[in-house]
Amino acid sequence: MSEKFDVIVVGAGPAGSSAAYKLAQSGAEVLLVERGPYPGAKNLSGGVLFGRVLVDLIPEFWNEAPIERYINRNILTLMTEDATLNIDFRNEAFSTPPYNGFSVLRGKFDAWLAEKAEEAGAALITGIKVDAPLIENGAIKGILAGEDELLADVVIAGDGALSTLAQQAGLRDQPQPSAMAVGVKELIGLNRSIIEERFGLTGNEGTAYGMIGYPTRGVPGGAFFYTNLDSISVGLVMHIDHCSEHKVSPADALEEFLAHPFIAPLIRGGQVLEYGAHMVPEGGINGVPKLYTDGMLVVGDAAGLGSNNGFAVRGMDYAIASGIYAADTIITAKEKGDFTAATLSQYEQMLENSFVLQDMKTYAGAGPLMKTQRIYNEYPQMAADVLDQVYTQQSLPKENLLKILMQARKDSKVSFLNLGKDGWKAVKSL
Repeated sequence: MSEKFDVIVVGAGPAGSSAAYKLAQSGAEVLLVERGPYPGAKNLSGGVLFGRVLVDLIPEFWNEAPIERYINRNILTLMTEDATLNIDFRNEAFSTPPYNGFSVLRGKFDAWLAEKAEEAGAALITGIKVDAPLIENGAIKGILAGEDELLADVVIAGDGALSTLAQQAGLRDQPQPSAMAVGVKELIGLNRSIIEERFGLTGNEGTAYGMIGYPTRGVPGGAFFYTNLDSISVGLVMHIDHCSEHKVSPADALEEFLAHPFIAPLIRGGQVLEYGAHMVPEGGINGVPKLYTDGMLVVGDAAGLGSNNGFAVRGMDYAIASGIYAADTIITAKEKGDFTAATLSQYEQMLENSFVLQDMKTYAGAGPLMKTQRIYNEYPQMAADVLDQVYTQQSLPKENLLKILMQARKDSKVSFLNLGKDGWKAVKSL
């Protein structure tokens, strides 16, 4: 088979489907290719979608999209083996349109967004493995899938964190372990009424936890815990290179995390519906590759677009934004009849001017900060020791808070120099 399209989008994730939707709306002939049996099949469980950018593409999308709950409560937890300290933020403004974020299940959400692209006029083909870009005279002219050549003026590479298309096109090297993390997740089914009772939720309200310390057993990363309508998404993200260094298995760490005295009661009686692992780009702004070449643009995880500043993990909204900007760039290129790198470079400029790359630059120091070993061991234990002394009441005189703090620092063996350096690094990074 040999057929010509205006655009071929490889990968029906949030980035690819957003691009396909907008391009199809503009009248372009679009082919959306997905390797899985259906869009979202390769994405486990879900996460938090910060949806303001999607409003620009599909106004009031929450009225039809398969969102689970709107997140109006965010909890940051410092965790030791037997204690937790929560910073609990709840904002009722997050409970009204256009909302702030939603818990979603990617198997449902990705399928819906791809269906919207189809409704707009894009052709969707699933179960297709793209082997390589079709390159002629240094320019991308389509894709190779088995014995088929599919031609296009532009190919959008949205084929995930390892993006073989971007590598084969010479836009990026093979990702290094230091710039990658592995996410391990479980989707645990629980009755809706039980979830709402345990988490103090009403209606479609939802809670998102981010947890640092004990869950990753000293490996840089963190744990997450999101409430869905009748399930809970729970898991860990751990840097690959440090897993090897610390000889920690993410699967084993997840099982120990689920047995923690704070977590176990929240999932009691639940049934594991899904389990799996997924690669996550963690290179930050320095991990963003070249984003364009003659006849190709790179979007979403394939472009390394993601950030984790310790308070919020961003990825899906960056992916959607990149898909929108890629579509806008191609619409302009189509009007000009010019699909060279000179015209497609507008895509990178749009990202530079947007919240995506500006936020990634703002939090460029967060990656090195999150690799500070003391964040995962000493500091959670220090916090637990201080509060243990504050709340333990015995028939003995109490020390004042300053003395308690000084003793906790001494017991942790964290020097004043390192404490000051880490504090200053946090201020600069966040």
